[in-house]
Amino acid sequence: MARYRGPKTKIARRFNEPIFGPSKALTKKAYPPGQHGRGRRKKQSEYAVQLMEKQKAKYTYGVLEKQFSNLFDKASRKTGITGEILLQLLETRLDNTVFRLGISPTRRAARQFVLHKHITVNGQIVNIASFAVKIGDVIAVREKSKSLEVVTNSVAATATKRFPWLDWAPSELKGKLISLPIREDIPENIQEQLIVELYSK
Repeated sequence: MARYRGPKTKIARRFNEPIFGPSKALTKKAYPPGQHGRGRRKKQSEYAVQLMEKQKAKYTYGVLEKQFSNLFDKASRKTGITGEILLQLLETRLDNTVFRLGISPTRRAARQFVLHKHITVNGQIVNIASFAVKIGDVIAVREKSKSLEVVTNSVAATATKRFPWLDWAPSELKGKLISLPIREDIPENIQEQLIVELYSK
């Protein structure tokens, strides 16, 4: 299954944000990568700013161009604020939901966790990272996988970090999507309106 396999630190430094999780490089080198990273950077065009925002969203959620374009098309056909609906679609992907529940420490780890059949949805094993979780769906760690060290460590590390659209039962290692997230509750530093403007050109 296709996914970004390039250098993670370089991408994080480009946006000056921990796109793929905490990175020491951001504190050591707080400037963009490349030989001109420290130099004076020319003012970016409106298109460049919008494109950068789309790229940031893609890298943050681990989605490739075609998938992202399809999600935007789906969001634009729904009634409501297109940018917020786009983020809701990204947030309710199965890999992201596993990450938000605290079952895995990063989205990349969550993706692998799903692909390796450690996750069930409503009692059935689902190994498709892009699976769209719906309100009422119960996401759980497969019984055989509950003792994995990566799971116990991640759950312990994120014990106090919970999200209002997800219900979590730590003793059973399962959660439930109880509502769609509203924009104010999504912590990602993404200006979704710029993405909407880019696709509207």
